[in-house]
Amino acid sequence: MSRKIKGILFDLGDTLLDFGHLDVTSLFEAGARATFDYLKGLGESLPSFAAYHRRQLRAIRWNYFKSKLTGREFNSLDLLGRLAIRMGHRLSHAQMFELAWLWYEPLSRCAKMEDGLYDLLKGLAGRGIRLGVVSNTFIPAEVLDRHLGQVGLLELFPIRVYSCQVGYRKPHPGIFVAALKLAGLEACETMFVGDSPKADIFGANRAGMISVLKDPLGRHDGNKIRPCHRIRSLGELPGILAQYDSMNSTDGPS
Repeated sequence: MSRKIKGILFDLGDTLLDFGHLDVTSLFEAGARATFDYLKGLGESLPSFAAYHRRQLRAIRWNYFKSKLTGREFNSLDLLGRLAIRMGHRLSHAQMFELAWLWYEPLSRCAKMEDGLYDLLKGLAGRGIRLGVVSNTFIPAEVLDRHLGQVGLLELFPIRVYSCQVGYRKPHPGIFVAALKLAGLEACETMFVGDSPKADIFGANRAGMISVLKDPLGRHDGNKIRPCHRIRSLGELPGILAQYDSMNSTDGPS
């Protein structure tokens, strides 16, 4: 049965933005140092950096483990807020947002985009295709929006659904339902593009969406979870859309 594609939803990390191989330990320490120096500049009382860093690391690791186990997401902004209160800090919302950004900023500098991505997305939006982001993340929405704004992509994604907002991680049906509802789309007319067979492809397939696996190196060729389409780069998406356009053009009477 032919279908007209009206919307494309994308995973964020390693789909829209490629982070590559990360030294997570060093990045986390750099973020902790930046927030530590920021709080110190505000005149807040602090333990040693080693103790401060250890508290953050322990809290993040525990909450991340719990979220993976339960499929429910946490918001690191809430976590940072609780840690601040325990240290006797009373920070404004703007200061908490800056704290969260400084913690994430070292990671943001690792992100890269495919050549021509902006023009590709602009072209899709120009065709009337609704574009959105659906991401598993404990990074606050405001922080990720700021990053998308810095790389020039925010304006192209009016639909943004983060697991830390809805409380569920992909592949939970709840996050896909929330994204489709926000976009005003039916699952059968929506393409979902992601790099994870389990989180993205399994979740999209179960939701009834048209799944597209981005797998530049063919690492998931033998995976039992099968996408509707496979691509090496996002630049292949117009070719897939053309297939659906072609099918629709042959539906009318001859």
